[in-house]
Amino acid sequence: MAKKSSNKIWWILGGVVLLLGGGLAIAKQQGLIGKEPSTEVEFTKAKKADIIERVSASGKIQPEVEVKLSPDVSGEIVGLYVTEGDSVRAGQLLLKIKPDNYESLFARAEAQVNSARASVEQSKSGQSQSESRLLKAKIDYDRNKKLHDDKVISDADFDQFNSQYLVAKQDVESAKANVLAAEFNVKSSQAALKEARANLTKTTIYAPQSGTVSKLNVELGERVVGTSQMAGTELLRIANLNKMEVRVNVNENDITRVSMNDTVIIDVDSYSASGRKFKGIVYEIASSANGLGNSAAAAAVSSDAVTEFEVKIRVLRSSYSDLIVGKRSYPLKPGMTASVEIITNRKMGVLSVPLATVTTRDPTMKPEGDKKEGEDNNQEPEKVIKKDKIKEVVFVMDKDSKAKLREVKTGISDFENIEILSGLKEGETIISGPYITVSKKLKEGELVAKKKVEEKKK
Repeated sequence: MAKKSSNKIWWILGGVVLLLGGGLAIAKQQGLIGKEPSTEVEFTKAKKADIIERVSASGKIQPEVEVKLSPDVSGEIVGLYVTEGDSVRAGQLLLKIKPDNYESLFARAEAQVNSARASVEQSKSGQSQSESRLLKAKIDYDRNKKLHDDKVISDADFDQFNSQYLVAKQDVESAKANVLAAEFNVKSSQAALKEARANLTKTTIYAPQSGTVSKLNVELGERVVGTSQMAGTELLRIANLNKMEVRVNVNENDITRVSMNDTVIIDVDSYSASGRKFKGIVYEIASSANGLGNSAAAAAVSSDAVTEFEVKIRVLRSSYSDLIVGKRSYPLKPGMTASVEIITNRKMGVLSVPLATVTTRDPTMKPEGDKKEGEDNNQEPEKVIKKDKIKEVVFVMDKDSKAKLREVKTGISDFENIEILSGLKEGETIISGPYITVSKKLKEGELVAKKKVEEKKK
């Protein structure tokens, strides 16, 4: 009985072994075991699409023309004839500064001119008297010179007449100089009078151009400071609100793509809730970076500071003409915040792929996944990588389900896609994600499989 039981066990064990062996063989044949592990990735296809290249920036809405008015004289405002928001025309009286002191200065200067003119007349009278004395001295000199030549009078008597004649000549020259000095005093007094008259005139301030009072900084009775050498207290601003612009700062990496007359889509924060967009065009691009107006400012700017250039965008009035109704004559106000998208280029129906599919590789460097355990990921390579070795590439899945590195040449891009100029054909399957896998870990010849989509828990 024991022998029969032992044989039965051996038969059972043999059957189990045969079953296991057969199962392993079948699993290996079907690739269930002994297969190279694959990396789960996402796929997409190269296809044609419309690409609109944009440069984004933000800034403030301002009038194209805005004049800031400051006084040339100091004093108290005794007349204020406009309020903020008023429309004014060129030459209209805006405000008046108390003129009392300037009227007094004008009267004093006018009196000085009259006094100087009287001095001229007095000097001319003195000159006439000197000329008369010279004439008499000349007659006496001529008469006594003849007598002296005839030995009728002594040398001493003749010397007296000669001396009187010479003094009379000097008196005439002196009188002429006094007249000239008096005339110069008149001109000096007239200049002072002109300045006093101008200062008196400057106490009344008129609009230099037609427009709207976009900002009023003073009140009636307020004292203001003004000089002719520098800007004084800012009184008010007059702007042409029919022509508005957006002033934005564009990074130096993007400014080379911006050109004159580029189309711009403008999103004004005040109208964002309604989804309203405005249109504009680029009409001015700064030639120098912000803050580099002089050498001193340039030296003060840190090398780490962001370099930006100011771009002015004219808002097309036709894009908001429907908002100009009744009292809302100027729907865009100075100081409103706006975001812009400058359309720098557009191509329709070009071969493109998602931005995330294009990465860079240096064929001489190992992928990040190949680093040995304990190796410092932040360690700098011994050799500096030359820029010409870095290539733009995409990973294409071949027929064996392996990642194949493909060098490509790219063109313009938008927020989603990038143009492929060469290296791919329409319809080819390319690896699009995950981003870290494509950008750093994935390598040539690696087996890939479609990433499973996790079902959301109910």
